[in-house]
Amino acid sequence: MEALIAFLQTRLAEDAAAAHAATPGPWWYNAGKQWLEGKSFESYDLTKGMEFVGYGGPHPFTGAVAGTGPADDPQSMADAAHIARHDPARALRGAEALRSLLHAYEHPETSPELPDSLNTLTTAIQRQVLEKALRLLAIAYNDHPDYRPEWAPTT
Repeated sequence: MEALIAFLQTRLAEDAAAAHAATPGPWWYNAGKQWLEGKSFESYDLTKGMEFVGYGGPHPFTGAVAGTGPADDPQSMADAAHIARHDPARALRGAEALRSLLHAYEHPETSPELPDSLNTLTTAIQRQVLEKALRLLAIAYNDHPDYRPEWAPTT
């Protein structure tokens, strides 16, 4: 379990570093916008907007995080919605939530009011439940070269 925890801590540090390096959110998109290219993009009436995932800014090039394609293409709009939904702030919240689970595994709750034998039992139960949760959450990283197949959850 120590190796899985170390693996997850490293992935979380990488995720947080990537989120901190990205353009700050919140990111957004507007499904009613249209896609423009070249000169028409540069001269477009900014009050009508453009199709991109953005974060604001006085000019479309300043505010664009990612262009996904034509606004009349359903796949392009699904891509834009997905990108905007996973902005850096959300990634950081997710990393912090997973860090909390790692902390709970490493430091299970005990009570000074309970006998040691009961604290030992509850600690074991907490770790057993959290181990399953951590194995499930690690699946998100199963494409990473350091992921080990034996970390996959058992049924």
